[in-house]
Amino acid sequence: METQAPVLGEPLPVELMNTVWADSDGVHDALATADEAAAWLATVATRADVASADLFGGMDAPDVDQLARRLRRLRDALRRLAAEVTADPRAAASSPLADLEAAVAEVNRAVAETPRWWTLNWTADTQPSRTAHAAKLPPYALVSQIAEDAVSLFADPRQPHLRACLAPGCVLYFTKSHPRREWCSPTCGNRARVARHYRRHHTNLP
Repeated sequence: METQAPVLGEPLPVELMNTVWADSDGVHDALATADEAAAWLATVATRADVASADLFGGMDAPDVDQLARRLRRLRDALRRLAAEVTADPRAAASSPLADLEAAVAEVNRAVAETPRWWTLNWTADTQPSRTAHAAKLPPYALVSQIAEDAVSLFADPRQPHLRACLAPGCVLYFTKSHPRREWCSPTCGNRARVARHYRRHHTNLP
């Protein structure tokens, strides 16, 4: 199963926020089922510190269900925080988690759920390298890594600025990695320009 969520090369916390996405049929949740959550995690796992060729090895169906619930809670918390920092006016993009303090607590809980650490590898005639380890199975470590990356995204002033895509019908977020970037994707940019052109030529709106 492949994820239906757009994967735009954004930081992992933003990719997770964007598992709520929209098209002409409305707003969709790409983590609605355990299978969908597993498909999304498998898609982004290559970008994680702690990964495995058999990502879900050792997990049964109830484990995957629990993991999916954790992932959805973290996603909803991140979207609440993103709405706060971007002053997001889009009603369709709103998170079911309304309380800011609860969203912060959820992120911090996810960071701490699976401790991760590095060990040093170095023997004679070899270059130093490192190996990532985690206190739980790789999917749990991945969720914790996304939460930890989110802490940096929201709290580190060196991180790219987070933005809400205000193209018509879009509910995605993106990082403003270039001063001229206004939209999450070229498609949304085209849609916004078409809408702006229509307003200028068919209404009295500026």
